[in-house]
Amino acid sequence: MPDTRRVWRTPRAGNLADLHLQDEPLPELPLGQVRVAVRAVGLNFADIFALTGLYSATPSGAFIPGLEFAGVVIASHLEPSAEAAFKPGDRVMGCIRFGAYASVVDVAPAQLAPLPDNWDFGQGAAFLVQTFTAWYALNDLGALAPGRLTLIHSAAGGVGLQAMRICAARGVPVIGTVSDANKKKFLQQQGFAEVLIRAPDFASQLCAALADRPLYLVLDAIGGPVQQASFAALAPTGRLVVFGAADYAPGKRRPNWLKIAWKYLTRPRYDALAMISDNKSVLAFNLIWLWQHQSLFRQLLADVQALALPPPHVGHRFTFVDAASALECLRSGRSVGKVVLELPG
Repeated sequence: MPDTRRVWRTPRAGNLADLHLQDEPLPELPLGQVRVAVRAVGLNFADIFALTGLYSATPSGAFIPGLEFAGVVIASHLEPSAEAAFKPGDRVMGCIRFGAYASVVDVAPAQLAPLPDNWDFGQGAAFLVQTFTAWYALNDLGALAPGRLTLIHSAAGGVGLQAMRICAARGVPVIGTVSDANKKKFLQQQGFAEVLIRAPDFASQLCAALADRPLYLVLDAIGGPVQQASFAALAPTGRLVVFGAADYAPGKRRPNWLKIAWKYLTRPRYDALAMISDNKSVLAFNLIWLWQHQSLFRQLLADVQALALPPPHVGHRFTFVDAASALECLRSGRSVGKVVLELPG
């Protein structure tokens, strides 16, 4: 049993450069928690937005970023009457409300799931957050249904790729959009035939691609003109589901507040009265609150496990000590699939 751990901690949100690797003693394992030796950490855009102070759920003061991980259970401290769902030696994947950029994490057993035998730790760290996000957006909010054409933006990213796979598993025709030819080629290799490289005049491009087919659902984390054109293209009863705003992505180290202010002032705005007339909907969410709603967490886990999806695509693997490079890979928009940090074990 280790008595110390390594963590990436920032003293405050605001600048990615303030994130530093530290060694610290491990406290006594709290009652009701399971201790996991982390072998991989999944990176999400929420990490970047939290570290730069652009995420509403960002902790005040010092914090350790990270929402998901995979590893091996090394101890548990549960009530005598509690069912021991996990024991030392079990391979697991889990979610946590910040704190995953660490070599050891303590977490409630309800926030863990068994790691499939044929998955490696990187794949486990790449699965829960992006798949929960894609499934909740498409199914719970988007009323996903066979035969109803769906548009997925950033389709080669972690959430986008899982969303494309969910559509395929549910018999839903889907159009994916990406930012460059390499990502389009990747998606075509994954079996997705209809992929658009977003053009400057995306509204005209989308209109031509639809070719009079009705569009019923859009999943977007970009924002700006791309989002506005997508909403305009929706058929009656169509839904725009928004789970992020990459349009506000910070610079390499810190936010460009002037640019962010301009994008905020010129952001798409939706009129509820007009939506009544057009019979369209806009829904927006993030899943950080999910960790406080364990019944929904377990339901989402059961739902995504029932889909029997293939292991997630891990496109970029970095060592734990190279978190800065991993974050820059994700921030740059050049990543394909999931970005993970890996630890020896």
